Formats: sequence, C-alpha cells, structure tokens
Amino acid sequence: MLATTFAAHPAAAAAARRQRGPVRPRQPFCSQIGTATLKRRLPMARLSITNALASQSLESAPAAPPKLSFPILVNSCTGKMGKAIAEAAVSAGIQLVPVSFSAIQVSDGMVKICDREIYIHDPSEGERVLPSIVKDYPDMIVVDYTVPDAVNVNAELYCKLGLPFVMGTTGGNRQLLHKTVEEANIYAVISPQMGKQVVAFLAAMEIMAGQFPGAFSGYKLEVMESHQATKLDISGTAKAVISCFQKLGVSFDLNEVKQVRDPQEQLTLVGVPEEHLSGHAFHMYHLTSPDGTVSFEFQHNVCGRSIYAEGTVDAALFLHKKIQSGANKKLYDMIDVLREGNMR
Repeated sequence: MLATTFAAHPAAAAAARRQRGPVRPRQPFCSQIGTATLKRRLPMARLSITNALASQSLESAPAAPPKLSFPILVNSCTGKMGKAIAEAAVSAGIQLVPVSFSAIQVSDGMVKICDREIYIHDPSEGERVLPSIVKDYPDMIVVDYTVPDAVNVNAELYCKLGLPFVMGTTGGNRQLLHKTVEEANIYAVISPQMGKQVVAFLAAMEIMAGQFPGAFSGYKLEVMESHQATKLDISGTAKAVISCFQKLGVSFDLNEVKQVRDPQEQLTLVGVPEEHLSGHAFHMYHLTSPDGTVSFEFQHNVCGRSIYAEGTVDAALFLHKKIQSGANKKLYDMIDVLREGNMR
C-alpha cells in the first residue's frame, strides 16, 4: 500500500508535511513587462492600505478573505506540460502532492520540482496507490495532463474514488468522459483548451455561431495547426473552432486539417521560433468565398506553456471554491472559469 511506500521515502513524507513555500515569480510568456511603474506605485499602495487599517478599530475591520491553499496531484509531472503546471501551482501557494504517475522511467523513481521531490509510480499502480493518497490528502484535486488514450480510463478511476479533477488532456472519447463524470456526480473542469485568452476567443466564436448560423454558407475553409512533435492528436482547440464554423454553414471534415509536426516545416512554413519548437501551438483558419473574391483569416499563436499552466491553476482554484461552497453544478469548462471573473 502507499503508506508503506511513503515510509520507505522520508523525503516524500516531509514533502507532505511541508507548508506553503515562498512564492516564485511568474515566468514571462512572450515579452518582458515593464516593472518600473509598478515599483513606483507599490510603496504608495502599501502606505494607503496601512493607513486605512490603522484608522479602523479591530472590531470594525473586515475579516481578511481566507487563503486558498489545498493539495493538487499533477498527473503526470514528468512531461513538460505537467512540470509547468506543478511549478505554477507552487508559485500560487498550492500544496503539491509528492506523488505522480508516469510510464516514463525516471532516475531514482522521482523528479524534483521547485525543490520538492515527487515520487513517480507506473500508471498501472493507480488503483492501488491512489486510495492511500486520498486518505492523506482528503481535499486533493487531480490535474490530468497525460495522453489521449488514458483520458477515459483515468476519469473512470477518479470518479470511482470520488476525486475532483481538472482534465487538461485532449483526445479520448469526450462524450463518454462527460457521461462518466455526470453519472458519478463528481466535481470536474473539462476543457480542450486551458489558455484563458484562447478560451475567450472560442467563446466569441460560439456566440457568433449561435447568433448568425449559416453566415458563411458556401465558404471554403482551410485549417492548419502546428504543435510540438510529441502532440499526437489533432488540437482540441482546432476541433472546437471548426465546430463553430460548421454551425456558421461551412462544410469541413476533420480529416482535412493540416497537422504540422515536422520541425523543419514548422520553421520554414509556419514561422515557429526555433527556441519554441518543443512547445508551441500555432493555428490558422482561412475562409474563402465561393467566387474567391472575399477571404477571412483567423490566427492565434502560442509560444511556450505558461498560458496553459496559469489557466489550469485558475481552473483548480475555481473548482476548489465550488467544492467548498457546495455548488449544485458539478461539471464545468473553462468558459465557466472565465465567467467567474476571479482569475489571478
């Protein structure tokens, strides 16, 4: 059982007891943000807050909102995306469960993230190990970034154990995924896209498709999406956008999507910066009128993984609030997270 495993790893037990560590600065996404103005204003802000508090009696001062600190298990944190999420979670003050699952062999059976030791189990051990983890971390939320083939199997296990989760992995049988969660009545955030700004774009597309059905009838659609070579499936974001265009009257089959995974093509054809070949998401949607006289182009390019990591952490924070408040609704997506309006 997992309790025995923890006993064999003193560092894992220490990590379980460790309180929130120092907040790490966020990494920049694509460009540096000037901080000179912020540095000038911060002392003024501190002064005004201090004065305001000093002028109030202890009885009249409003209670400070409780800090949201809870444990999350990142499954799996051996990949680049999982590692980015684990780092973002630690930076946000969330407790990182010192256990994860991965078929990738790692040295000494563990990885270090933000000076925390995370012990790695094979996915086949999930059903044996997870129940003990749940006992040690009863308020735990699982964040899933594994592989498409594991989506439904993992979700079934989370639901069986009553574990709330954020599903960031794309692929799998999405209809079955939603059905599994609804029948188990488990809290979950499921979204093919965790980047908040990209989700806002998707929401706008959904609104346009709902209000103007058939507006692009007869138009020809071309779709190209480029991701790092390790991404096996068609982008879930591309699928969502294509669905909107289909509602707008465009005839298009997913087999027509041009998937670019070759690094040389990505450099020369797509224009991906060389330093981001191992982590990027470039999408292009080109519409042409039947007579070829009118064209529209939609494009969104992401370099790196920080936009997804931050969005995923916001989704976990959102889900924790819903659990604590006993919300009647249990199944959410990233648009629900956006609508909440309390993102960092």
